[in-house]
Amino acid sequence: MSASRRVTLARVADEAGVSVSTASRALRGRGDMSAGTRTRVLRAAARVGYTFTGESRGRPRDRTAGVIDVVFGDFHDPYTDEVVAGARTAAAARRYDLVLTTDHKTADDDWPHRIRARGTAGVIVGLRMPTAVQVALMSDAGIPLVLLDPPGEPPASLPSIRTTDRAGGVSAAEHLIARGAQRFILIGGTPSHRFGRGRVDGFTATVREQAPEAQLVRVDADWGARAAESACARALRALHGGGVIGLFACNDEMAAGAYRAIAAAGLSVPRDVLVVGFDDVRGARWLHPPLTTIRQPIREMGAAAVRTLMRGIEGADISGEATELPTALVIRGSTATAPASSHPSARTLEA
Repeated sequence: MSASRRVTLARVADEAGVSVSTASRALRGRGDMSAGTRTRVLRAAARVGYTFTGESRGRPRDRTAGVIDVVFGDFHDPYTDEVVAGARTAAAARRYDLVLTTDHKTADDDWPHRIRARGTAGVIVGLRMPTAVQVALMSDAGIPLVLLDPPGEPPASLPSIRTTDRAGGVSAAEHLIARGAQRFILIGGTPSHRFGRGRVDGFTATVREQAPEAQLVRVDADWGARAAESACARALRALHGGGVIGLFACNDEMAAGAYRAIAAAGLSVPRDVLVVGFDDVRGARWLHPPLTTIRQPIREMGAAAVRTLMRGIEGADISGEATELPTALVIRGSTATAPASSHPSARTLEA
């Protein structure tokens, strides 16, 4: 390992409060040590501006391992299953394999270090915003990184793959208005991520523009069915007057929770409440009635992330690229009460 002329390895060790040999092993990805010690050394190196090179640190000099890491906080839910399926197909076409890596979102999580140690060619980070230290570790190792549906606006240096969230919210509102909804419930997600804000803003603006006198009750839930059920029950109690209710939930799981709250209130879908979700995960069509939803091209997004990453692996400058794939309204039984009006701004599928 060769240190930069301005900052020595000894300086990193002193900053981290460890021996020089421990600092060296932490930066190389060698030896047994706690994740906390390793993280402390990596952060100290980033603070003092230490740069280093070495075969054990990231990609081999003469070749890359035929591996792409996909990093999520959790796996084996409908969303990540779709992402992985799309990414796996695109990676296999280039003779690359996927490694699924969990970001535990704790101070001592060392996923960047694990990735560098195995010689990964590139990394896709889904629904997470990596820290500045994590980004620096990947950059210093020469490992390109692509963000998939980041929860906030990414740094200008990082490429991202996303969908037309605001347009999806617009399509949901237009469809509910066309179906005859006179009162509205909006179930937003909390934390209020970038994609959730886009969906909420598109829906709210369209209702205010096209049905300015209509009552609109907004509640928030933690992106899960149980919290959405409670939130929907509160919203139903807050509504006044009569007329068909149009409900938009910012993902399909929250829409499923809304179904339960609607039934508990003695109402039915779609007779009393028209429901639109977002994502079009596989469970959406299994609800009773099947859920009208905004299809997010999740599998295609996974494939697009791999294609962008491959360009970076091959040496192209992908910094700051933002690829946006279109949403589409998928009409099913949860809004089947009246003929739909045609809206040229909304991509519509009958399913």
